[in-house]
Amino acid sequence: MTDTNPSPASGKIPVTVLTGYLGAGKTTLLNRILTEDHGKRYAVIVNEFGEIGIDNDLVVGADEDVFEMNNGCVCCTVRGDLIRVVAGLMKRQRPGKPAFDAIIVETTGLADPGPVAQTFFVDEDVKAKTQLDSVTALVDAKHVMARLDDSKEAREQVAFADRIILNKTDLASEAELVAVEQRLRKLNPLAPITRAERANVPLDQVLGLHGFDLERILDINPQFANPAHGDEGHVHDEHCGHDHHDHDHDHVHDEHCGHDHGHDHNEHGTRGHAHADDIRGVSLSLDRPMHGARFTAWLDKLLGEQGQNILRAKGIIDVDGEDKRLVFQAVHMILEGDLQREWGATERRWSRAVFIGRDLDEAALKAGFESCAA
Repeated sequence: MTDTNPSPASGKIPVTVLTGYLGAGKTTLLNRILTEDHGKRYAVIVNEFGEIGIDNDLVVGADEDVFEMNNGCVCCTVRGDLIRVVAGLMKRQRPGKPAFDAIIVETTGLADPGPVAQTFFVDEDVKAKTQLDSVTALVDAKHVMARLDDSKEAREQVAFADRIILNKTDLASEAELVAVEQRLRKLNPLAPITRAERANVPLDQVLGLHGFDLERILDINPQFANPAHGDEGHVHDEHCGHDHHDHDHDHVHDEHCGHDHGHDHNEHGTRGHAHADDIRGVSLSLDRPMHGARFTAWLDKLLGEQGQNILRAKGIIDVDGEDKRLVFQAVHMILEGDLQREWGATERRWSRAVFIGRDLDEAALKAGFESCAA
């Protein structure tokens, strides 16, 4: 029998992709996972085992390129093909006696996590045995603004993430942290931001997030996509899904930005920095039901034409004549969607989606989305 909605309970091993620019604190976090007494067994795939600098006293045995730690975790190096490394790790799993509970893949500091994540969708063997759980990005509170200014990869890592760990918060002032968080939210309105010092974030905020599980996309929270009036990062526009009675909050927090605000942002202020990040999130919503076939055709065409520039997309759609919610997500051009649970009797039926990508045309996205109304 085919398991169409796999979860770790189905025997598939959850995979977390860990990204972050050089110096963001990935090594500190990986060291914790490999050495702390957390009671779980993780397999950590790193770019270079030597960089992690694990104390040899903590290594109990080495088998080819796999190092076993005395807390039960194993660590191995990506040399060449990620698919081959994952396959090799999975051979260590014995029926009824798993060698590890989850896999963590560290990407290089310069890597776009997209292709790494796609591996877990496109290779049939990998897909049969593992399930992509989430992408977590670590960012360095003190230096992230400069990294975001000068590095396309740093912006992509933030934009792609399901969870952002804002690390080294002890090295920045509260005003600096507020400015950083505001910019991170513009790059990625979907990912919750967790503050940390020395990567001391609880592991359950990094692992087991179900960021890629359609069943778990319970809500595209408008508060993430656009925090409420008066909250950090609120961007006022006409389709943010709230009733707006006053229109003077467009740039309510711009004074915290720490940047010279030029007038190159669009009328809703969704960019807001004089250097205008090329990546941002666009949040769409509609209170009328959607024509199912028309929406699917529009989404397919959009991803076919602009998929390289769309890093992530998620949505919950109210399809005309359908009792169940249509849930979709996309990683570049790879799209998956399914009718999930029925709408609740008292639940507000509306469609909302967030697209995160490079050089997105908000007006065209909005027009296309709304043209699918039934």
